[in-house]
Amino acid sequence: MLSTARVFACNFKPSQSPPLRSKTQMEARTRSPQSTFSRSGSLSPPRERLREDNGGGTAIALQEWQGWGTESPLPERVAEIVHELKYLEKDFNAQMSFGGVGGKLQGDFKIQEDKKHRATYQALGDSEKKLQFFSARQIACRLLGSRGYLCQKCWLALEDCMCSKVIPCVLWHGIRFWLYMHPKDFLRQNNTGKLLWQVFGVKAATLCLFGIAEHEEIMWNTFALAGKSNVWCLYPNKNAPTKSVQDIFAQESLGGLECSSTTTNREKILNFILIDGTWNNSAAMFRRLKEQAKLAWGEEDLPCISLAMGASAMHKLRPQPSWDRTCTAAAAIGLLSELQLIPEFGSYGLDKQAEAVEDALAVLLEALTARRLRMGRSISRKQRHNTDIC
Repeated sequence: MLSTARVFACNFKPSQSPPLRSKTQMEARTRSPQSTFSRSGSLSPPRERLREDNGGGTAIALQEWQGWGTESPLPERVAEIVHELKYLEKDFNAQMSFGGVGGKLQGDFKIQEDKKHRATYQALGDSEKKLQFFSARQIACRLLGSRGYLCQKCWLALEDCMCSKVIPCVLWHGIRFWLYMHPKDFLRQNNTGKLLWQVFGVKAATLCLFGIAEHEEIMWNTFALAGKSNVWCLYPNKNAPTKSVQDIFAQESLGGLECSSTTTNREKILNFILIDGTWNNSAAMFRRLKEQAKLAWGEEDLPCISLAMGASAMHKLRPQPSWDRTCTAAAAIGLLSELQLIPEFGSYGLDKQAEAVEDALAVLLEALTARRLRMGRSISRKQRHNTDIC
């Protein structure tokens, strides 16, 4: 359900951020597809930020923002930081470029920009404002650094685009997934949460970015209407009380599930939160969910589901802290498969929907493996731990 760690897009982290445990790459775009295919090293030269035709601006248009997998408006703080980066370019007379491990800012511009934004972060006394600034800055840099390099649909380098191989599927209308994603996982090539909206669409699998006020407000407004009894979080942690799918649904029929009075005349939707971040970052993300639950319902008790499942296919390529940990897409597969076994859900074709995500996961694994082989990188999973750690 959770994904491996990655370095920050702008080489910046708050002082309270947990230590990173592993790194992945967002290799830089070279000058032409031919030169990309000919490189065998794991690093690529810096890539210049693509300029828009209207005078070389860096503004993120709504269409561009939503093309990355969301229906939300462009977050205000993200737009502000993008404009700040544009003015810094003018002030420093140095163009933004991105490259190397993590697709970070490069060169003299990076040094000046880092000083300015570290000072801005330290000047923010409120922890909430610091989180919002940190998240927005991560996302702004990733948006600019991925222009013309990543496919907006699959988040892979354009020469590795897998979109034509992913087969869309309609998710049963009684279920809605919420991808609660850490900013460090946004636009990361081996992220698997993106597969859910590639397969089911952005209405059925909604992206909610951690620390982005507009996204979190949309999610919690929906939960308030749905009622606490129709919201669950997939979070198999020994410090959080969890129930199995059987515990929650086998004893009750769909018609017996409680519903908020505000949704009496609406069809009930079962909302499932998938925490999409590193295992280190997931703890902070879960705490934030509990804090919001207390504001919404008066108590921090957020119902959690634990799935009975093994390792996902991504273990072959992407290291995890232990073999019982799984990726976000595999968690969705497990949930749909277990719900299919409940009689009240048996007629909704959830097994076929789970199979569609599993097929997309196999396509992603194939694309990532092919890229690593082409660049001369290992495709063997590194051993991390011999024992299960919860």
